[in-house]
Amino acid sequence: MTSPTSVARTEALVAAIALLCAAAAGSVLMIIAGASPLAVWAAVIGRVTPDPYAWGQILFNATPLVFSGLSFTIALRAGLFNIGAEGQIAAGCLAAGALGAALPAPTPAVIAIPACLIAAALAGGAIGAITGALRAYRGAHEVIVAILLNAVVIGVALWIGNAFLFVKPTTMGPPIAPGAELPALGIAGSSANVASIVALATVAACAWLFARTRVGATWRWVGLGPRAAAAAGISVARTYVIAMAASGAVAGLAAANYVQGWRHAYQDDLGRNTGFLGIAVGLLGGGEPFGVLAAALLLGFLQHAGLVVSDLVPKELFDALEAVIIVAVAATSPIVRRFLVLRGRLS
Repeated sequence: MTSPTSVARTEALVAAIALLCAAAAGSVLMIIAGASPLAVWAAVIGRVTPDPYAWGQILFNATPLVFSGLSFTIALRAGLFNIGAEGQIAAGCLAAGALGAALPAPTPAVIAIPACLIAAALAGGAIGAITGALRAYRGAHEVIVAILLNAVVIGVALWIGNAFLFVKPTTMGPPIAPGAELPALGIAGSSANVASIVALATVAACAWLFARTRVGATWRWVGLGPRAAAAAGISVARTYVIAMAASGAVAGLAAANYVQGWRHAYQDDLGRNTGFLGIAVGLLGGGEPFGVLAAALLLGFLQHAGLVVSDLVPKELFDALEAVIIVAVAATSPIVRRFLVLRGRLS
């Protein structure tokens, strides 16, 4: 039986190797771009470390990645691969923006903020539930379904925006009610807002759900062996639907950062690519909520680092490092596990 400590050490080792691979790949790309890796890395540290605004922006970038990373992690725990967070985030942003704009201006924050959060979660959860139901009851692969639903949801959201929401000639809807806005955290004028606290609470809730509840244990059993779980009396189909609905709901909560905390209105391209980056966050986080939090902060750091040293190397170089991390985790994880099994440190 593999102990939780052994699993945690394995995931930490995989993450460390992935980061080393990303650093090495980044250094090679910097040389190709005609820059000195030492100068670039030194500039990153020298420009980010003493700057409160930079840390606020890192927190802002990391917050939606926490939601998308947790979304991927929840589905993966039940043995599913949620690649549909893009559509789920789009649905959440649309729901939060539309409801927030429809609320009367005097609506108090104690009502408006939870209402928009719930609307975003329900919208994302509905898309996730559709994916789970098609997998559970029709045998459709969730990856294919999710890819198709991403396109459908984004297209429908654009149509709804053009028909009912957008203030022409823009692709932005009317502002949400003041009471629905999430306050800024006041970090040196950065975009960081109270959605970061919502994300942290969601991390803690997921950690508790995984470790302390029957629902979390059921997801784990189904993820490890659906046939064995079914033989034990667990409804695998229902578990798939619930897990994917929960996964989509958490992804939809990214609207808190984009709509309620930043733009204060629905906009067509809000959260674009955040869902796909959540895959990297979930993999690097090792399937654990607090690991997802650390991975989101790392990728948030890389996103801002690309901006602060854009005078030295192209920003796209740091975007490429995120892809390197995904490949490195996927490539090194089975190797590390096999090595530890041979050494007798993992069963």
